[in-house]
Amino acid sequence: MGTLRQLRNGTVSDPPPMPKIAEAQDEYGLLLVHSGNGKGKSSSAFGMVARALGHGIKVGVVQFIKGAASTGEENFFRRFPDEVSYHVMGEGFTWETQDRQRDITKAQEAWAVARELLADESVGLVVLDELNIALKYGYLELEPVLADIESRPMLQHVVVTGRGAPPGLIEAADTVTEMSLIKHAFKAGVKAQKGVEF
Repeated sequence: MGTLRQLRNGTVSDPPPMPKIAEAQDEYGLLLVHSGNGKGKSSSAFGMVARALGHGIKVGVVQFIKGAASTGEENFFRRFPDEVSYHVMGEGFTWETQDRQRDITKAQEAWAVARELLADESVGLVVLDELNIALKYGYLELEPVLADIESRPMLQHVVVTGRGAPPGLIEAADTVTEMSLIKHAFKAGVKAQKGVEF
């Protein structure tokens, strides 16, 4: 028996039995993945940022794709520069830039920033917003990304968001949530609303 991190690293072969919530005692950094076609992947991650700040936990945020326009979450969390290291590295979506090599370069630059946060023991939560999309389009290779995530400080939590999470990332994660799209106002012709979508 051992921790989920030991299971991921292959040092323990059998998963521990699922304890009752009140009995769970282990404490270590989790890898969480938010994927799926529904709304709420980034929103949930930024809710965790607020929760972490409420506990005095320092946070790092890297946005891999978003960046063409200002968002409410960026405007808000930049008010806390000592607690939140916020990096908008994208230039919009690839179908907007129409320049794959430029997108690859930007993703690699973003990952260099992410690696610094993943190596920083003072950072308790790292949000890698839309990393799944960068992986899906092949802007970054999965194996080195997973290696960097696995080598992070033991108590550091990581949240990865975006559609199309690759199977290898899902397998490595401790918690995976798929947001399902049931209904969206956009299909009724309603544009993205300030304070709701951005």
